[in-house]
Amino acid sequence: MPGHVVPPTAPELPGWRHVYSGKIRDLYEPVEPHPRGDVVLVVASDRISAYDWVLPTEIPGKGGILTGLSLWWFDQVADIVANHTVEAPVPDAVAGRAMVCRRLDMFPVECVARGYLTGSGLAEYNASGTVCGIPLPDGLVDGSRLPEPIFTPATKAEVGEHDENVDFDAVVALIGREDAEALRDLTLAVYARAHEIAASKGIILADTKFEFGRTAEGEILLADEVLTPDSSRFWPVDEWEPGRAQPSFDKQYVRDWLTSPASGWDKAGDAPPPALPADVVERTRERYVEAYDRLAKH
Repeated sequence: MPGHVVPPTAPELPGWRHVYSGKIRDLYEPVEPHPRGDVVLVVASDRISAYDWVLPTEIPGKGGILTGLSLWWFDQVADIVANHTVEAPVPDAVAGRAMVCRRLDMFPVECVARGYLTGSGLAEYNASGTVCGIPLPDGLVDGSRLPEPIFTPATKAEVGEHDENVDFDAVVALIGREDAEALRDLTLAVYARAHEIAASKGIILADTKFEFGRTAEGEILLADEVLTPDSSRFWPVDEWEPGRAQPSFDKQYVRDWLTSPASGWDKAGDAPPPALPADVVERTRERYVEAYDRLAKH
């Protein structure tokens, strides 16, 4: 499948053994027993992905922004749900873009909350009037605010594959009703808090996805990254205009360039995407930095 190979850029880190690379993150486990117990080191790289490909060009500083934002958001929602991070030093080579985290049994569900209609939700709504089986009012357009936020889960895909939107009953069948209801309720509660905080800073949180895992003791924790431009759609409040695609604090510059004649790339083909021009890299980096500054620095 296109995009299934992640470039082998995971650095060697003293005291840690590399065990896995996803599109953006590299995962390590301690070589010796760790004083904080059963932990892993999660390192956010500067890689960027689009259309299920890991691109050959990195965005300088992106890993640090993703990590910094995640840690900030973990604090903002800590009274709703605990998270998997633990206080422990990280290797100097990845300082600022790594977290030591408890090892969890991860739920095989992408927990998506949508407060606005766009993306794959818009495509399904235009075809059937629903999103993940949830009926929505007539007359909504790209960027419309929904009557209330909805839980629209997806099954996790392998790197290079598409996550598949499913309805709530499919999640119940996969993990059981009690856990499905817990994930739904936590997802919507965290989204509501984050939407309120972002709005106070002039940003709309249109939608976002979370991942949860269970400890050996049975506690459900918020895991992975949270509420970053990679996992969320952030729109400037003052530029929101339903009925068109919204300006966003994410990799839209990358997507737009890849699908423009200038790139020479065929999205439907099997050839990997080309390297990104310097101006696309810089404009993308600026959007990530602006998202961090507007959210976490004010």
